[in-house]
Amino acid sequence: MRKTSGEKLKLGLFVIIGLLLFTVAIYLIGERQNLFGKSDLISVKFSNTNGLNKGNNVRYSGINVGTVEGISMLNDSVIKVDLLIEKKMMSYIKKDAIATIGTDGLVGNMLVNIIPGKGKEASVEPGDYIKSYTKIGADEMLNTLNVTNENAALLTVDLLKITNAINNEKGTLGMLINDSVTSNEIKQTIFNLQKTSYKASKTMDVLQSKIESINLENSVAGVLVNDKEQAQKMKNIITNLEVSSQQINTTLDSINKTISQIKNGKGAVNYLSTDKEFVKNLDQTIKNLNEGTDKFNQSMEALKHNFLLRGYFKKLAKEQEKVEKERLKK
Repeated sequence: MRKTSGEKLKLGLFVIIGLLLFTVAIYLIGERQNLFGKSDLISVKFSNTNGLNKGNNVRYSGINVGTVEGISMLNDSVIKVDLLIEKKMMSYIKKDAIATIGTDGLVGNMLVNIIPGKGKEASVEPGDYIKSYTKIGADEMLNTLNVTNENAALLTVDLLKITNAINNEKGTLGMLINDSVTSNEIKQTIFNLQKTSYKASKTMDVLQSKIESINLENSVAGVLVNDKEQAQKMKNIITNLEVSSQQINTTLDSINKTISQIKNGKGAVNYLSTDKEFVKNLDQTIKNLNEGTDKFNQSMEALKHNFLLRGYFKKLAKEQEKVEKERLKK
């Protein structure tokens, strides 16, 4: 069956449109995957890729700048992710940039977000590694929420027990809440503590003013505070005073014992202090001795003027005068 020219034209148009659509699709996919543009490769190390796949987008400050070129395991805890970045965007990405793994929207595909750094570092070079930050995945968040919910349930049970105990006036807290007498006593105690604290504060203010009024340079207190040598001397004086005080106490004890022995004993001292007649006789004897001594002196003076002994006394006076002159010469 021969085909008409109209059918041939339709077939040609269909083939041409198909080729055009195929070419546009190849171009769009190639542009998306950076197949036709100039690109450079940089790498990032993650501990968890959270479902990231080869071909996912790479964004810098919200702009698509490349794709994920490859994912490989370096060891059991480190995953290497190679990023194919457009060459014209390499100058904007600095060495202090940070890469994270996120999602395109709430339920979109996984992608790599590059967060700019402070901008003070140099631009990245092909083959460089940039820092990474691994966000908590949805599974980890759900596990954490599950543990939190369990802990909240246990905490609620414990709080319920504590509340019931308080309502039943059990324990100190229940007594304080339900017993008005104890509550008033505690309030009074707190009031007294406040008064005491206020008085103590005023006392400290007065003491501070007294301390500030002391002349620490010229006063005795200042010398004792600032001069270590004088302070040590004062310590030695106090120590010596303590020793002297102990010795005086010991001496007083001995004197008290001696006085007690004199009062209670039968010696001459006790006899002199208690026998009034003896004291009277002793006083008369001393008086007689003084009178006899006075009369003896008068008799000696009379002998000096006696013509028989006058020469003797003059001789003694000359010898005494001679001795006195020799002493003065020396």
